[in-house]
Amino acid sequence: MSALFAYPKQAAFGRVLPKSKIYEHSGANTRMKALFIEQVEQIVWQYKLAPETINLPACPGVPEIQIFTIQLKSTELHENVLRCIDGAVQFPILFELNQGQGEQAKTRMAAAYKRPSEADASRWVLSSYFTTDWKPAATTRTAMPLALDMLQLYTALLQGLIPIPARPQESMADWIARVELAATQRRKVEKTQAKLTREKQFKRKIEINATLRQLKTELEQLSR
Repeated sequence: MSALFAYPKQAAFGRVLPKSKIYEHSGANTRMKALFIEQVEQIVWQYKLAPETINLPACPGVPEIQIFTIQLKSTELHENVLRCIDGAVQFPILFELNQGQGEQAKTRMAAAYKRPSEADASRWVLSSYFTTDWKPAATTRTAMPLALDMLQLYTALLQGLIPIPARPQESMADWIARVELAATQRRKVEKTQAKLTREKQFKRKIEINATLRQLKTELEQLSR
């Protein structure tokens, strides 16, 4: 499934979001402001997916979903910039990151799974960020997924970004936790693989290779 969706016209919001508003609501420090100035050309609050715009009932944790477009000044965007914006807006957000102009323009999607904190409902908890590959901005967009409520829609929209499929009856929180655990496991595999490559002693190679096989098996189990 493509993660570039054709959102309903009635959900269009189309308002430029001043960086100063982000700073104000997130408490951005000097370093964070410098990242915005260096990497972000413009932020547009492009769509507002809400009960009143798309006629789907709100759910606890997903009252609305916002679609933000960010025009980049270069190919780089520090994850903390997205975290800063997410921290300033009290709704789940999907970001469309745009770079270049005209025929050279490219787009990619980015989002973290965002939910209210169980300890404090006024605070939001973010997973790691998931991104798609860069696509030509002119890529044909997919119709927005069908859903019965905002939570189902949020889950369907995130599916295009997350590299591991959800299991049947798996909750959103459990799915994301498994994906993040798999990412940690993948780093262990890569680290062990590098260690095996450097090792000169035959006996140690056998031991490391056994560990590597076990790590790969565990990663495969997490990934399906």
